[in-house]
This record gives sequence, structure tokens and C-alpha cells, in this order.
Amino acid sequence: MGAHAFAVKWCCTILRESELAVNLAILHALAAAALFGASTPLAKSLVGDLPPLLLAGLLYLGSGLGLTALRLLRDRRWQPAGFTRAEWPWFMGAVFFGGVLGPAALMFGLTATSGTTASLLLNLEAVLTAVLAWVVFRENADRRIVLGMAAIVAGGAVLSWTGRNDDGSTGWWGPLAVAAACLCWAIDNNLTRKVSASDALLIAAVKGLVAGGVNTTLAFALGASLPPTHIIALAMIVGLGGYGISLVSFVMALRGLGSARTGAYFSTAPFIGAAVAIVFFGETPSTAFWVAAGLMALGVWLHLTETHAHEHLHAPLDHTHDHVHDAHHQHTHDFAWDGIEPHGHPHHHAALQHIHAHFPDIHHRHPH
Repeated sequence: MGAHAFAVKWCCTILRESELAVNLAILHALAAAALFGASTPLAKSLVGDLPPLLLAGLLYLGSGLGLTALRLLRDRRWQPAGFTRAEWPWFMGAVFFGGVLGPAALMFGLTATSGTTASLLLNLEAVLTAVLAWVVFRENADRRIVLGMAAIVAGGAVLSWTGRNDDGSTGWWGPLAVAAACLCWAIDNNLTRKVSASDALLIAAVKGLVAGGVNTTLAFALGASLPPTHIIALAMIVGLGGYGISLVSFVMALRGLGSARTGAYFSTAPFIGAAVAIVFFGETPSTAFWVAAGLMALGVWLHLTETHAHEHLHAPLDHTHDHVHDAHHQHTHDFAWDGIEPHGHPHHHAALQHIHAHFPDIHHRHPH
């Protein structure tokens, strides 16, 4: 085979592998949105039985405890986190902002913010996630991605708007607290991206345990009483799916798409939640639902049809994650390997310069 033919074949192989990885990451992002969106009407059905702060705590505890059990079953024993020394500060920062400050700020804000206003403000999370990713963490922002994210967020705003003023409260601190919660989760999303190559189950489990512990403790400190056992169990089951497995999928998407793109796909969750409420809870679809569906479909289409390719340099890198021996993982092993893929172990990436279509995944976080 000639050098030119070999190069063409090698580039085609990279493109196929890259497309497969991107498609899988997109499915993870949409699965995260679907699970979280579907959990919203289910959690709403429990609001009458539980105070909001205690409900949030039980949802997160269901996530943390359930994922911890799944991780123990998967590994058959407790496995260390596997973070490098440089990754621990990113992870602890993500847990602090996403598991402690975010939920507390939201619950504080909801005491003086209407449901309509809060629903609209929660769409800020996707916007702030993208802005931080682009401005602070220098993640690539193509025009199609910016327009797609704007369309998806606009769809969420339309879907959240009821046209009614359901609140008689005044003042700025309630909405400001909700916006602060969105900023905390945006910071959380971008910090989690820094450790997204690590065990997604562990990342999501620790976040759930911390957020659940904080919210539940606050709820009982503010006078909440212990609900019936079946209500506790139901809330924790909903939390395992909507907050736990959903977060695992979200981390897997971060690994392959970066913060801004993952956040945009995840912003379809309100539409999915509305669709579940219509199909399973007998709610009637409004005009806003169909307008939001069109805007979100446009945004997802813009993202799915994005193409980003240029010559880029991979700097030397050492990390650990599940992988197959594709064009970016051509390494030898210093242990007896059984040939099964994907598999995970610490490995070294040598410097590499090439061109192919790619996203800001864990191997493509280069400047432009």
C-alpha cells in the first residue's frame, strides 16, 4: 500500500471512530435530559407529601446511595477514586458548588420567587454553562453551536412561560438567589468536565451523597418531620433515575462533547418533562409546547449537523479512562492484557499532530 493510500485509510478510520464517539456522547446527553425531564413531573406529584427542601434531599440521597451500591456491585469491592493530585481540587470544587451552594441557593430563592419566574430563570444554567465554557475555559464555540444553544434555551423559556403572574411577592433577592443557583451549577458543570475522564459513577455518587446530606439536614433543622416509609422510598427511586443515572450520563457526555454542547442538549429536559406530563398525566399540550418543540428541534439539528475540523496538536498527556485502541490510543501495556475492549488503565499520550473532525472531548481541549 502506498503512503498516500495509507494516509487516506488512516484518516477515514479516525473519522469513523470520531463519529461513533460523538454519536455515543450525544445519546448520553439526550438520555441525561430524558431521565431528568421525566423525573420532574414524578417529583412534582410528591410535592404535596413532602416539603420542597426535604424532597430535594431525598431525591439526591436516592441518587447517591443507589449509585454507591451500583458501584460496589460493579467492582465487587470499594475502589479508590483514581483522581490525580491535580484533579482533586476540580472535583471538590464541583461538589461544593453543585452539591452544597446550588441546591441551598435555589431553595432560598424559591421562598421569594414565583414558579413562573423561577422556571424562566432556571434556563440560565445552560447559558451560564456555555458562557463560562467559552470565556473562562476557552472551549471552542462555532456559530452553529451558539445559534443552536440559543434556540434550545429560547424553547425552554417559551415552555416555562405560563403568561400568568402566580406570585404576589416583590423584591430582587429571590430571583437573584435562583440565578445564583444557576451560576453554581454552571460552575459545577465546567469543573466536572475537568474530571470527566474519571469514574462517572463515583462522580455522580459523591455529588448525590453531599447534596442529599446537606438538603436533608437543612430540612429537618427547619422543622420538617419524617414522612411515611413508602414516600421516602418513592422519592429516592425517582432520584436514582432522574438525578443519579441522569448525572452519570451527563458526565459521559461531558467526556465526549465538552460543557457547552452537553449543556445545550441537556436543556431539552423541560420539553421532555412536559411531554411525559402530557402522555402519562393527562395534561393538555399548549401552543407554547409546540413552539418550544420547534425551537428545541431546530437547536438540536444545528448541533447534530455541526462539523469542526482543522489541524491540531495533541500535547503529551497522562490520564485514566475506559478506551479502545483507536487512533488516539496507540500504546503498549506493562501488564498482561486479555484483549477485551474497552478497558481502563493509566496510559500516556505522546505528542501527535493531525487533522480530523472532532469535538472538545477529553483529548481535544486545545486552543484555537
